Amino acid sequence: MSGTDRTPPGFAEFVSSRYPALTRYGTLLTGDRGHGEDLAQEALVKTFRAWRRLHEQGDPEAYTRRVMVRAAWRAGKRLWRREVPAAAPPERAAGGDAYADRDTAEVVLEALRGLPAAQRVVLVLRYWAGLSEQEIAAQLGCSTGTVKSRASRAIAALRQAGGPLAEAFTENGPHQPVRPVP
Repeated sequence: MSGTDRTPPGFAEFVSSRYPALTRYGTLLTGDRGHGEDLAQEALVKTFRAWRRLHEQGDPEAYTRRVMVRAAWRAGKRLWRREVPAAAPPERAAGGDAYADRDTAEVVLEALRGLPAAQRVVLVLRYWAGLSEQEIAAQLGCSTGTVKSRASRAIAALRQAGGPLAEAFTENGPHQPVRPVP
């Protein structure tokens, strides 16, 4: 590292290769693309500060994702709730199949947006990241019972809301967790 270049070796390559995946992860955790990108960027700042310690011995992506999860979890504990803009003004009635022209990712994000942050984070960790209830509890610093209750409430809310995501959570329980694509 030269005197003018303050970027540690390997950090720029890590960011350029993993930023899109980290942003998608942040979008799922927050329910919003803009907030997901902010979350990824804030976590990368912390990863940058810890890079020398992480790069050789640790797993920088796992560290970054852990920072993102904890930040999203803390945001859900705040009393203030941000506004969520509607896709269309409420005066306009949607005709036909409301989901026909929509990308599955948009449907999922809209459903996740309707959940409180704590429930959303638990569902993303369980069904997108594929973590067990015990792993989620350890990562969030809460009990396994809290993880179970948040997941249960989130699934009940998705069922009650109806739509395509409600079908994913049948009476026999949700489908198996989906492993993230690297």
